[in-house]
Amino acid sequence: MVNEVAVISGKGGTGKTTVCVALGMLAGDIVIADCDVDAPDVHIILNPSINTKTDFIASKVAVIDENLCTECGLCEEACRFHAITNSKVDPIGCEGCGVCAHICPEKAIEMVDRQSGYLYDSETRIGPMVHAKLLPGEGNSGRLVTEVRKLSTKIATDKNISTVLIDGSPGIGCPVIATVTGIKLGVIVTEPTLSGIHDMQRVSELLQKFRVKTTVIINKYDLNLENTKAIEQFCERNDIEVLGKIKFDSIMTKSMVAAQTLPEYAPDHEISHLLRQVWKRITEIIPE
Repeated sequence: MVNEVAVISGKGGTGKTTVCVALGMLAGDIVIADCDVDAPDVHIILNPSINTKTDFIASKVAVIDENLCTECGLCEEACRFHAITNSKVDPIGCEGCGVCAHICPEKAIEMVDRQSGYLYDSETRIGPMVHAKLLPGEGNSGRLVTEVRKLSTKIATDKNISTVLIDGSPGIGCPVIATVTGIKLGVIVTEPTLSGIHDMQRVSELLQKFRVKTTVIINKYDLNLENTKAIEQFCERNDIEVLGKIKFDSIMTKSMVAAQTLPEYAPDHEISHLLRQVWKRITEIIPE
């Protein structure tokens, strides 16, 4: 059985990816999955070597056959997205709904597959990695996240690896729902700001709705001790374990600039030691 652990956050900028890749480096035998398909960035740090690149097809686009079209204008009138002008389809504006093809009296419009992104199977210095990129303006991010998870689990099963570590996207939208559905453990990385507290509460409610065990890491906790206390009190009231509190330190930024995880850049730093304890605790929680 493959255990999926997702590192997520209610908002961007909390240090989620930094923490995730650091835990991945400490974990040893894992598959890492970047499920932030709209704005992936794990590859920047891990510099993967790509094994396979697969086209992701998840939508349709209307194509008008000029030889059959009589320029009656019915398709232009029916398109609620205003993607058809003078019997020409704007592929960016087309949402692939198919109404134009349905009402065309000459059957001159065909709905064809449109490439929405790419899915990658790669190797990194910390192990196998699955990541993806949704093309600009494309939808179906949830479906692409599902494909990333499916491939990650398959690779883990084939290689007899017990854990997939997921870097999720911020927020509580469709890609996050696709990320956390059916996972073993959610790790929320938050920060002691009012927006950090609010969005941590939202994403923790999401995890509870999907009956996912929830834990929290407070990043830059010492910047506002009052708000950190509020986070701890919220977690205590809701039976959420605080895995660790990371102090503000410029070494985190320095490691990112060097394109290294913190345990690589500063293995003996106190935050590296703290993250080792955090991962140890995660491995203890998973069997529970």
